[in-house]
Amino acid sequence: MKPIFEKGGKLYWLHSTVDAFETFLAVPATTTKKGAHVRDCIDLKRIIILALIAVCPAALFGVWNVGYQHQLAMGVTGTFWANLWPNLWFGILKVLPLYLVSYIVGLTIEFGTAQIRGEEVNEGYLMTGFLIPLIIPVTTPLWMVAVATAFSVIFCKEVFGGTGMNFWNPALVARAFLFFSYPNQMSGSNVWIAFKKGETMLDACTGATPLALDGPAQYGTGWWDLFLGTVPGSVGETSTLCILLGAILLIWTGVGSWKIMCGSVAGALLVGFLGNLAGATDIPCYMQLLYGGFAFGTVFMATDPVTSCQTECGKWIYGLIIGMLCVTVRLFNPGYAEGMMLAILLANTFAPLIDHCVTTTHINRKAKKLKAA
Repeated sequence: MKPIFEKGGKLYWLHSTVDAFETFLAVPATTTKKGAHVRDCIDLKRIIILALIAVCPAALFGVWNVGYQHQLAMGVTGTFWANLWPNLWFGILKVLPLYLVSYIVGLTIEFGTAQIRGEEVNEGYLMTGFLIPLIIPVTTPLWMVAVATAFSVIFCKEVFGGTGMNFWNPALVARAFLFFSYPNQMSGSNVWIAFKKGETMLDACTGATPLALDGPAQYGTGWWDLFLGTVPGSVGETSTLCILLGAILLIWTGVGSWKIMCGSVAGALLVGFLGNLAGATDIPCYMQLLYGGFAFGTVFMATDPVTSCQTECGKWIYGLIIGMLCVTVRLFNPGYAEGMMLAILLANTFAPLIDHCVTTTHINRKAKKLKAA
């Protein structure tokens, strides 16, 4: 049946869609016919698969934590193992619809755009669609997720040419769209814990995240609780431990840049330490690494190879800017407790300029050495 979808066939207009499913399910038979080329097992598909595997621990923990936070809010008692499956099942029922909406809306636009342009369907949205439900509250209405996803794919990716051409992280653009368009559904104490119909939270408890906590909580707020992730927050952003497991895989396989990650951590510690010295905050600088979406953003968002810096020196600068901006926003903007989203989007904007300055400086230094010789 393949010739029907090739050029000249009566169903050629479906070529991009058929090719996408064929290359997803089987190894393409395409070979280079002329010119120099390098044979390598790493391509876009494998990079996306490795990134998806890396984010799975944080996603699985997030699903369980959705059920666990519901259990605490309802005053349910019991051992971890006794409530393991009920918590997982409750989390699946709440998170799965977010994924369905994210992928259905996003892939429909991706496939439709590819068909109109007559281009191949790239695998980039597999990662974007997986990240969007992880960086928003589990209670976000599905129609809002659909609108934000459509806005992100159309105006952040497709208008610039599709996968590899965007200069902002599409998943973060979707979150920014939701945050500034529907702030009541993206912040506050009532959006982080999901309930069944007719249920309400205990009056003595709060669903605020640790960054916005201003009252008694139904969860621990110590170092271990924040590191493990048993606190309210966006679905996949709470467990620093699970995020670190993903970071190890990304660094080991070379998919994620360790320089960007280390630069972001160093920038956050520097500003946090200066804030402690100046008396701007009583929070120890190292705790900034555990709060909010810092760890998730550093590992899975800032290291996006399309929107981050490409030069080795630029990666350090890019990471430092993200870490410093994130903590600066946290310390000096009382209206916005979390700063990672804005920090990464701003760094994305200046990433090409950073690379340009680094390469220009390097070229000028080389030219001076040659002239002196």
